[in-house]
Amino acid sequence: MTRTSRISRGMTNYHSGAHAEGSVARDYDRRGKALVARRWRGTLGEIDLILRDGAGLVFVEVKKSRDHARALARVTRRQTERIMATAQEFLGTQPEGQLTPVRFDVATVDARGEVRVVENAFAV
Repeated sequence: MTRTSRISRGMTNYHSGAHAEGSVARDYDRRGKALVARRWRGTLGEIDLILRDGAGLVFVEVKKSRDHARALARVTRRQTERIMATAQEFLGTQPEGQLTPVRFDVATVDARGEVRVVENAFAV
């Protein structure tokens, strides 16, 4: 793969991901969840979407693929751990800090643009 094709593929993936995040943000907005941050970057990583749910926060990882199963399968354990660590960093900026109620969702977007949300996806 040439450097130019890698750059082109990277830009395509970036725009595709941004579009998927926008679709997911609109889905949450329709359900009454206010967007707090998009692509919030801390020292440990990035969180795609952070939304307000009453007094709590919802941290959302967005995955886009041909189908929902493939998108969901792309969430790795290592990535889950990074997202949780980054969320702790974000909570340090909040008035209630680590006492803020939180939930971790995974939202998938398929090739047709359909959004599905797995609420509390990191629960054990």
